[in-house]
Amino acid sequence: MKTDKLAKTYRVDSKHFRLKDFDPADTGHGHSKEHAQEALQQGIARMAELQDMLYAQDRWAVLLIFQAMDAAGKDGIIKHVMSGVNPQGCQVYSFKAPSDLELQHDFLWRTTRDLPERGHIGIFNRSYYEEVLVVRVHPEILKSQKTPPSLVGKKIWDERFEDIRAFERHMARSGTVIRKFFLNLSKKEQKRRFLARLEEPEKNWKFSAADIRERQCWNDYQKAYEDAIRNTASGHAPWYVVPADNKWFTRLVVSCVVVDTLESLGLAYPQVDAAKRKELEAAKRLLLKK
Repeated sequence: MKTDKLAKTYRVDSKHFRLKDFDPADTGHGHSKEHAQEALQQGIARMAELQDMLYAQDRWAVLLIFQAMDAAGKDGIIKHVMSGVNPQGCQVYSFKAPSDLELQHDFLWRTTRDLPERGHIGIFNRSYYEEVLVVRVHPEILKSQKTPPSLVGKKIWDERFEDIRAFERHMARSGTVIRKFFLNLSKKEQKRRFLARLEEPEKNWKFSAADIRERQCWNDYQKAYEDAIRNTASGHAPWYVVPADNKWFTRLVVSCVVVDTLESLGLAYPQVDAAKRKELEAAKRLLLKK
């Protein structure tokens, strides 16, 4: 499976980004649902191989960040795309409203505590980007936080973008590879999925009245996402604006990005030196005697 071409199609690493240039219903060229499902299984298998080497090599860490409007399929992607990953080498964290303890610290503190260890894949279901998305759309949240009023000025979003860029640059220089995904869902498809949650009993548990309230802020969120992506996309921490109206294609694209990322690291199992090999041969001889 050619992962690099599909991954590059939806990659954003420059400031010349416009959300309207990305079609939420796009399914690429020549991709059918059957082909995508087959390719996804190949990707999952390859990902498992690469993750095993990542864990054994114990040098790099990989952080996957998922951001999206409600019902875009973040949970499903984590469930299906990462299904072949060894749980021992993968950590998943979901971030909702900050706790009282978290509000006692800077806005990056709570996510910094959960960054992946070397040899591991970390997955953030939402992240520190909420502080330039939901907080920006709902300024009353910012007022309720404990930042000194003198530091909350007109440039606060630009300052937070600057902090995020510096943080991600530091992490990249320290060996953490960051890949950020915006699941680009259309308003029409979100409505269809919300109705399914209301009409299908087995999906009722997914419904929240808060989701409908947030939907009323759709345009504000689209502007906030576009600004955040434009200001924080970079070569070392790119965004991927992934079409999300068709789940089967969304999962394929994410799988391709993850596989392409892991393959770019030159992963390999640690080499055994002469002394270690001698030790192994001695152990083998002892085992064969008994």
